[in-house]
Order: sequence, then structure tokens, then C-alpha cells
Amino acid sequence: MPTNGSLNRKLRMGLIGGGQGAFIGRVHATAAVMDNRAALVAGALSSDAAKAKASAPDYDIPADRAYTSFKEMAEAEKKRPDPVDFVSVATPNHTHFEIAKTFVEAGFNVVCDKPMTFDLAQAEELLKVVEKSGVVFAVSHNYTGHPLVRQAREMVLNGELGEINAIRSRYIQGWLRTRLESSDQKQAKWRTDPKQSGIAGCFGDIGTHAYNLGRYITGLLPKEISCVLATFEPGRALDDYGTALVRFENGALGTVTASQISHGRENDVIIEVDGTKASLEWHQENPNQMIVRKNGEPHRIYTRAGAGLGAAAGGATRIPAGHPEGYLEAFANIYTATYDAIAKRVAGEKFETMNTVYPNIYDGVEGMLFITQSVESSKQNGHWLPFRHAKLRK
Repeated sequence: MPTNGSLNRKLRMGLIGGGQGAFIGRVHATAAVMDNRAALVAGALSSDAAKAKASAPDYDIPADRAYTSFKEMAEAEKKRPDPVDFVSVATPNHTHFEIAKTFVEAGFNVVCDKPMTFDLAQAEELLKVVEKSGVVFAVSHNYTGHPLVRQAREMVLNGELGEINAIRSRYIQGWLRTRLESSDQKQAKWRTDPKQSGIAGCFGDIGTHAYNLGRYITGLLPKEISCVLATFEPGRALDDYGTALVRFENGALGTVTASQISHGRENDVIIEVDGTKASLEWHQENPNQMIVRKNGEPHRIYTRAGAGLGAAAGGATRIPAGHPEGYLEAFANIYTATYDAIAKRVAGEKFETMNTVYPNIYDGVEGMLFITQSVESSKQNGHWLPFRHAKLRK
């Protein structure tokens, strides 16, 4: 089968961020090339020019395509006969908008880390730019790439759980139980800084993942939100714990709980969905199993690549049952689904833009609305606020 369909070549990737000391940039670079459909050929790896150049050999990026700023990269790549086909933005929140907007306006496809922008106004402006440009724009809500998450979505949308009544989404960590940011730890420092992270801390960083997971699996449209956020570590500027209650249009209730101060917890993402016919439960730290329960029947345990899975899960699976797949593979599934659209655009073919397999610009806007309304509701002591954007994926 030709690489990337009719395009018949690897896509050329550019990376923004990911310089020495970074975490998520290396994840993007690893996941992006896992299925041999792309090659990392260019990058602006740091806002520090010297570090940007010094980091390039770590990714085998040639010196002439190791740029000292994203603006330099956008201008230079436009002039090349072999420009990058897409760029991945793996930088702190406050930089996403300007970087993404620059590349979108230059006609480049973009994969952006989440939260998509610094605030809702930027997200809505970026949406207009993306719609005008016609580029492919993905947002890295990577947990939606797990095979059993896609199995859960297929089962819900096929009616196997019946009418959905309740969603419980949790993302529980413990790494910020102390003020790690005061020790100049890079990951903690920017995530707890309102100037870099935005108006939310924990809820923006990981609460958005928990909310997005429930939306992706069920397709339910939100109507209202009530939220209470807390900062339990003295002196911290942003929330480190919070719970939101979401009322959906069909009457279902959803809860989103996020914590970064729970002792001993690592990356415990949990989703439970209750329907009138059955319920399901999935844990990110045990991603290769999903439990489906129905009163009066034995519990069913679905395994990744096991018997009885649908096409969505099968298409996201690489190796036989019993061999664990996890975080990097799920991340790669976001990329490979995005590549289907990018390859079509580069080849001049039509592609879907809203209801895509991969999280997209509309999910990014909804994530920023989730943050905005959660923070505002918390300021009003949990007062119910409208929670519905004019443009929502289903």
C-alpha cells in the first residue's frame, strides 16, 4: 500500500518546542513517526536561540532547518521546494495562539497541544483563521486514541448502552502535592504560572482531558456547567483541585474531577458511562481492558485486540492481543488519523473537518469554553452557567 495513499511519500514534519529539558515535544516526535508515515525534518525547538540550535542533533534535524524562532521557520519553509507538510506545536499554553496562527495563515497544517490557546477569545479567533485557510488542524487529546476508548465510543453511538444517563470522568495526579514550582522545576513552573498557563491550573492542564474523553465517547452535547475549584497548596496561584457538574442536552449528568495533589496518584484517568441498557468503565493506567456491566449478567471484560471488538478499535491496534499498547501508541493514533486528512489535502482531495476521528479545532474551542465557564462558575460559588458553543462536534 502506498505511503499516505495517493501522495505516495512520507509527510514532512516540523516541530515547535521540544528542546532540551522538555517532555511533550519528544512524545510528539516519537508518536508522529511510529507508523512510518512522517519524518521530522525541521524545527524551532526552543525560544532560546542557542538551545534551539543545540537541541537539533537530538532529533537528527539538519543544521539548515534548525531554526531559532518559529517565525523564521515559517518564512523559510514557505520558500523551500520541499516545505514541511505540517507543524506540531509542543510549547507552553501562552505561546500556542501566535505560533498556530502564524503557520495556519502561511498555509501549513497544524497539530497543537492542549489547551489549544491561552483564552477563549484566542481560540475563537484561531477557529476563524483555520476555517478561512482550509488547513487540517488537530489537537492532541491523546487519550481518545486508545483502542478501547474508540470501542467505547462505537458501542455508545450504536446504542449498546441505551440512553446515556451519567458520565463520570476523573484525572487524578499527585505530583504537585508540594510547591514543586518553587524549586524551578520546568514542568511545574509554567503549569502553575497564570502568565503562561492561563486562568486555570489543574483544570486547564488535565481537567480538559477528562472532559474531552466523556464528550468523545458519548457525543452528548453540553448545556450547562457548575464548578468549584480549589487551591489547596498555600501560595500557589492557580487551582490544583476541582470538580465540575455538566448537564447535557438529553438530561444526562456528567462529573469532571481533576486533582494534582492526591498522594501517590500518577496519571489515573478514569471514565465511567452509565446507560439504560449497560454501563462501561475504562482506566488509562490499565488501558488494555474495559469493563462492561449489565444487571443480571456476568461482567464483560473487553481486551485490546481481543474478540468482539468493532472496526474503530481494530483500526487503532497494531499488535496481537496480550501485548500491551499504551500512551505512545494512543498518541500515534491521533497522528495517523490526522495524516489521513493531511495527505488528502496535500494531494488536493476532499477531507472531513468537523466530525473527525482525531480531536480538531472545534474540540480545542470547546476545551477553552470548558475552562472559561468552569473558572467563572467557581468564582460565583458554583453557579450554573451556559455551556454550549455555536460550533460543536458530535
